[in-house]
Amino acid sequence: MNIQHHPELLDQLAAAYALGTLRGGARRRFETLAREQAPVRAAALIWQSRVASMNELQTSRTPSPAVWTRIDNLVQAERDQLAMATSRTAPQAAPQPAPGGWWRNLTVWRSASAAGALATVFAVVTAVGLRDNLGARIGELQAQLAATPAIEYVAVLNDDQSGAAMLVTFDPKSARLTLQRVGDFQEAADKSLQLWALPPTGGPRSLGVLSNERVLHLTAGEAEVREVPALAISLEPKGGVPSETGPTGPVLFKGALIQKML
Repeated sequence: MNIQHHPELLDQLAAAYALGTLRGGARRRFETLAREQAPVRAAALIWQSRVASMNELQTSRTPSPAVWTRIDNLVQAERDQLAMATSRTAPQAAPQPAPGGWWRNLTVWRSASAAGALATVFAVVTAVGLRDNLGARIGELQAQLAATPAIEYVAVLNDDQSGAAMLVTFDPKSARLTLQRVGDFQEAADKSLQLWALPPTGGPRSLGVLSNERVLHLTAGEAEVREVPALAISLEPKGGVPSETGPTGPVLFKGALIQKML
């Protein structure tokens, strides 16, 4: 099965890979496909970026003393139940007369029942608190996802060794190209990287000059991106060259521009 022809399955696999739930042989097969196929590699990079951005929303919190008290009560109640289960399975010695007789045993059982009931109450309170916190957290994540750019085009630009160097995405809603450096290349101080669209007919068209930031944004209209089969990045003099001249320096990175189907 060619996974590129099943975009929904590809998106699910990429999400599981980024979250770490794709394991064993399935994870190794996905990594092999990512090395061989640019669309699979792009989907994995996009989901890794999404997961990394969600981590930034998580703020560290110090648990209140009441939380530790509830945990200690639950642990103690579990120990009591285990001890009672062990005492029921152990060989019983001959009954010995003791002060209080059966009433003392009844007190023990009442205490154990009270401890179990108390542990249940604490568990319910804790579950309600966790549910409320989880609901608020889900609301925050939904708001964050709603503000996520609507990526419609994606490209992974590779070097001459087929190593990924730049992840390019395009959001037509905001008319913005986002470029993320995923390789180690760094241009010299007197040089600039320049992004080019490679249309099916005509010469290359400049889409902008790149800064040396790891993530940067360029403004572009959808007409400049639609039906462009590939993108390329060339090494140019500082500040780039006019679009009419085309690339004057070596083309360092190149890759297919893919329109997402999801």
